[in-house]
Amino acid sequence: MKIAVIGSGGVGGFYGFKLQQAGHDVTFVARGAHLRAMQEGGLHIEGDNGELQSLKKVKVTDDIRSLDRPDIILIAVKLWDLESIAQELQTIAGPDTAVLSLQNGVIKDHVLRRVFGEAAVIGGVGYVATTIGRPGVIRQTGALQRVTLGEYDGVHRERSAQLVKSFAEMGVDALLAHDIQRVLWEKYVFLVGLSSMTCLTHLTIGPIRESEGSRGVLRSVIAEGVQVGRALGVRLPEDYADQCMKLVDNLPYTMTSSMFHDLEKGNRIELPWLGGGVVSLAKEAGVDAPVNTLIANALSPYVNGR
Repeated sequence: MKIAVIGSGGVGGFYGFKLQQAGHDVTFVARGAHLRAMQEGGLHIEGDNGELQSLKKVKVTDDIRSLDRPDIILIAVKLWDLESIAQELQTIAGPDTAVLSLQNGVIKDHVLRRVFGEAAVIGGVGYVATTIGRPGVIRQTGALQRVTLGEYDGVHRERSAQLVKSFAEMGVDALLAHDIQRVLWEKYVFLVGLSSMTCLTHLTIGPIRESEGSRGVLRSVIAEGVQVGRALGVRLPEDYADQCMKLVDNLPYTMTSSMFHDLEKGNRIELPWLGGGVVSLAKEAGVDAPVNTLIANALSPYVNGR
């Protein structure tokens, strides 16, 4: 398949790399020093011990308009860029082009389904710890590399099945879900808890879970997200907040979140689509989310960076 990867940082670069390895015709969209390094020396994934996987030649551009009717558009840009990029991508999409976002949260697909139509959008969740280590090199931390894809209407389509097969062939733990909406929300409410609390406290997850007070706030953040999802018809278990807390207890003590890293660097943060997204979706569902509202308001001065 002809695949366009929009945003070739840690997530887009990693999954696009795997799809090219599997034999697909992949074009990466990148910018700056990363673009130049990919043009000159290809794309590489570096593991914990310095081991390197390499694609010595890749197609890469900084001009979305140069793409021509790809079969799949894989989106991995920061969420604040999604609306404008989706409008631009609409001009190069064909009638059968499918769109897959591996961005954080659930609001991303609301945007994409509005722009491209519901049938065009494949739901997707990625699980991998990656970042741009240096231009042209994706730095992967740990062994986790998983992706779950699915069609929103639950109908089997070759496009998503073929992507899952390709990822699996390249060593990614790839699954095809029958209820992708539930999978997206399971990650979403967990991520909202992690990102909101690490940013609010400026601490790693270890001390947050050890303090009775902050642990209780973390559980409340997640529980409100679960309540909102269930009110919107998502089939989340009633006890999912407690399930998440068990996961929290198994996280590395020093783990934070990507939103925390952006906050620490003075960059824009994805608050409106994460914790702020729970607040807006709660209003849509007609339920209260007071803890998420309080934290979103407290973090609001950081939304546009410093």
